[in-house]
Amino acid sequence: MEDKKKPLWVPGHKELEESNMAMFTQFVNSNTNNQFQSYKDLYNFSINEMETFWDLVCKFTDVKFTKNYTKVIDDRKKMPNSNWFLDGRLNFAENLLKFNDEKIAILSKSEDKEIRRISFKELNESVGKLSFSLREIGVKSGDRVAAFLPNIPETVIAMLSTTSIGALWSSSSPDFGTSGVVDRFGQISPKVLFAANGYYFKGKKISCIEKISEINKQIPSIEKVVIIPFVEGLDDFSQIPNSVSYDDFLSKKNKEIQFEELTVNHPVYIMYSSGTTGLPKCMVQGAGVLINHLKELVLHTNLKRGDRIFYFTTCGWMMWNWLVSSLAVGATIVLFDGNPFYPGPEVLWEYADKENFQIFGTSARYLTSLESEKFHPKEKFSLHNLKSILSTGSVLSKENFEFVYKEIKQDLRLSSISGGTDLNGCFALGSPTLPVYKGELQCRGLGMDVDIFNLEGKSVRNEKGELVCKSPFPSMPIFFWNDPDGSKYHKAYFDVYPNIWRHGDFAEITDTEGVIIYGRSDATLNPGGVRIGTSDIYRQLEEFSEIDDSVVIGQNFQNDERILLFVKMKKDFYLDRELMKKIENKIKKEISPRHVPAKIIEVPDIPYTLNMKKVEISVKRAVAGEPITNLDALLNPECLEFYKNIPELQT
Repeated sequence: MEDKKKPLWVPGHKELEESNMAMFTQFVNSNTNNQFQSYKDLYNFSINEMETFWDLVCKFTDVKFTKNYTKVIDDRKKMPNSNWFLDGRLNFAENLLKFNDEKIAILSKSEDKEIRRISFKELNESVGKLSFSLREIGVKSGDRVAAFLPNIPETVIAMLSTTSIGALWSSSSPDFGTSGVVDRFGQISPKVLFAANGYYFKGKKISCIEKISEINKQIPSIEKVVIIPFVEGLDDFSQIPNSVSYDDFLSKKNKEIQFEELTVNHPVYIMYSSGTTGLPKCMVQGAGVLINHLKELVLHTNLKRGDRIFYFTTCGWMMWNWLVSSLAVGATIVLFDGNPFYPGPEVLWEYADKENFQIFGTSARYLTSLESEKFHPKEKFSLHNLKSILSTGSVLSKENFEFVYKEIKQDLRLSSISGGTDLNGCFALGSPTLPVYKGELQCRGLGMDVDIFNLEGKSVRNEKGELVCKSPFPSMPIFFWNDPDGSKYHKAYFDVYPNIWRHGDFAEITDTEGVIIYGRSDATLNPGGVRIGTSDIYRQLEEFSEIDDSVVIGQNFQNDERILLFVKMKKDFYLDRELMKKIENKIKKEISPRHVPAKIIEVPDIPYTLNMKKVEISVKRAVAGEPITNLDALLNPECLEFYKNIPELQT
């Protein structure tokens, strides 16, 4: 509790008076005759007066409706399938393209390439040309357009062109394997595939020509393959049927963009679950995603016109979609494609310093790797414009918090944010008007009726439990693809608590109204019937310099569950009995005897998704001898072989 009483950062006068959150609070007060002073008051209002809150969000963030809505939501008690902003019409892309001037819209850097700068005017012109070309080949509202692309400006242009027409956009990064892409795009039958001939990684040119050819063969719905020659010197792609280069496909004449007027519930994005069994679920999301993004970007992130916002992401992760929505604020989105440690750990910080980032988005895994590399950005870079660091993808440990403030910059707001692809946004995140406490997410998101339920389904505080959302929100999936009766959708979130979204996180709401995430509830350990979050154990292991990485799971054994800890050692270090004893004693002393692993085993590698999320469930299935699918969603699936049939786990 002592740590929680000492904030690592506190808002100053500027944040409390001039931040977007502060201005929005005044805006709410003046429009509702309230006198809200605290975030807690504003949050309670956003839940209790949901309709008024979301209406004011749209007005404050300047969402462009071509026809005004008559009602915010049809039934606030209906989850799922509530309808938002009834009778209203808008276009997703039009909202992202409402600025059309010479200010920089996109900054882009890739390995072995110069920084590219694209103005809002140039972005509008490119979308006009590409959307015209798509219409020329018959793409219309409701069609699907897929992208197998790196994180480059053409990906943004293709998405905006697609959604301006009312077609649905779905993307995957080129490091996915062929079957992983076909498992996703094959379900949605795209009419057009955008792809890059290759990408750069650790200084190497990686060709995608064979993958593109195979994807094209396996998905018969594809009528046109538009290929961006991103990497120079690769094989010719002309042998791919129905293929054309991006430059040849792009209209040579400037064309004014024709924005289709659509409902908020008209599909915009198709996103994918990263489950370990069966085909990935295809989650269809509408323009409610944009409205929630703007709430998060403008209010919670304090993003303003002209700010430069970076997030290290691929086009296969929802953070790409989240980042691109920043264009609607008139901010500059900063793209990077490549390895964040090539040619060295300084690459992203040099980029941030030189180009004056205001917001730097990353992951806990990246920060941990920086610390392991003993790289301290503050020693090389002033980062004088940097005002916020965001982190998501996995639990941000107390040690990660300390590293940021000690070795990157003291005068900034570190916001751990948590939500999911399912909602294309956050349930808990940051606020410029609240202090930062070590190990905590600053607050629950406005308009998100987030609670923690214990095993009896009762709301609890300062106690670990199941994270739920008790009321609908605009960025919920409209439906799942190929789920006509809604059974897949219902099973994913609503099969435990009727009309309440069960997210699958094991979490706690603290006495400071912050949130602590302990890991996925389906990966929660349960020895002796007591639920334990995996992050509790990971935090203790960070103090052992010999350990490079680890994964912890529960194994069903003799009518109970026992904890198994797998550790990857750093070079020239080995797991011996002495180190095992130190680990056991540390966990026993700092947490409890119940947390001490029954077995500690050295492994050559720890499996991660391509988005750098540790896959505890895949390890658990491997250990149990159960089938694992969606291996193409993993960065290093081959390492799972080691976890199968380990002799010492039989006793």
